[in-house]
Amino acid sequence: MSDTALSLTPTLVAMLALAAGTFLLRLSGPALRARFRLPERAEKLLEVSAVLLLAALAATSALTDDHAFTGPARPLGVLAGGVLAWRRAPFLAVVLAAAGTTALLRLAGVP
Repeated sequence: MSDTALSLTPTLVAMLALAAGTFLLRLSGPALRARFRLPERAEKLLEVSAVLLLAALAATSALTDDHAFTGPARPLGVLAGGVLAWRRAPFLAVVLAAAGTTALLRLAGVP
């Protein structure tokens, strides 16, 4: 056997183990949902926390790049897309408006 084949084997085993673990973790949610009942307040908090986590991720991505502020063009593009999404515009229109707003602002010299 060559050195490449030997070095790929642990990597392949690790990938298969992680894939199986991910599958089992995802399967455990619906399986355990039928057995356990959370209090209504806990369910509401979980729903709110998921939305807050997504909002924090979006804000971090929109406002920072390489640990520095991106400038106003990207957040304004995200704002334009967010307004269209809030108004229930089609997804393609939301993406094109966000990208177009950012591109036009940068073309105009806004960082």
